[in-house]
Amino acid sequence: MARTREIPLLPTRLKMRQMALLLQLEQKRSIVHAADAIGISQPAASKLLAELEDALGVRLYERHARGVEPTWYGEILTRHLRSATSEIRRAEEEISALKSGLAGTASIGTVVTPATSLVPLAVAELKRHSPRVLVRIERDHSDVLVSRLLAGALDLAVARVGDTSEPGELDFVPLGDEPQSVIARSGHPLARKRGLRIADLAEQAWILPPAGTALRVELDAMFLAHGLVPPLNVVEATSLVVALNLLQLSDMLVSLPQVAVRPFCKAGLLTVLPIEIGVRMDSFGIVTRKGRTLSPGAQALLAVLQQQAARVRSTAAPPRRAHRRR
Repeated sequence: MARTREIPLLPTRLKMRQMALLLQLEQKRSIVHAADAIGISQPAASKLLAELEDALGVRLYERHARGVEPTWYGEILTRHLRSATSEIRRAEEEISALKSGLAGTASIGTVVTPATSLVPLAVAELKRHSPRVLVRIERDHSDVLVSRLLAGALDLAVARVGDTSEPGELDFVPLGDEPQSVIARSGHPLARKRGLRIADLAEQAWILPPAGTALRVELDAMFLAHGLVPPLNVVEATSLVVALNLLQLSDMLVSLPQVAVRPFCKAGLLTVLPIEIGVRMDSFGIVTRKGRTLSPGAQALLAVLQQQAARVRSTAAPPRRAHRRR
């Protein structure tokens, strides 16, 4: 069905119902269910899809007995439609915010370490001089945050770029890495142990990120490098809140940057075990979409984030030398 002619996909050629149909097809994988979701008949939906495929000169969906599956062309078009609808939704939110007397919105995603220090400092500073900016903060893993950034759901992120499939669409300003420590409840038996060894840690119950994630791979490699089997008594958790509560209710261990638990250590609830495990995560930094114009609120947040990052770097002590696993 593919043709070599180029047909620009102008807004006048892409009907609103075709856009809605494509977004529903991605979720439902059924023309009948997608048609029902947007309030049209199945024949009308099939006609809309056929007209769009004919205009583009490519097949967007493969039909089969169980429903439909997107082709590469369909996935590309739907990905850009998701981004476009997200931008429209954000424009509506900004207009609504301005109408209600606010000064716009800004959304930021962050990984663990900057979520406990840099990002709160930046947001607090922003709210001091721009109290009417509505700020939304998300805490998640880097791959999730970068995906949401690319989809237009976030203005910026403090995360790692890693092995993203879209490196050319991102701008990245590195800020720092995350040296990992072993954290336990206050009063944990290992907190008083002299000459604590990696072998002692392998025998304990651990709270670990899911298998295959960057930190889990680093920790498993650390145990294997010492000739040890990685811990077998494991709870997998991605929530920092869950991990912190489990630590206080048990003798489990977790690997986290010290800055993430500093308030709990000062309060006497948690402790950092006296051992250097030599694990550092790759640098995190400020991630934005290349060529995207930020809203005034997001521009203000980015500015104070850069200011706070420079201030933190200038006052930070020189980092400890440690083996960096790759």
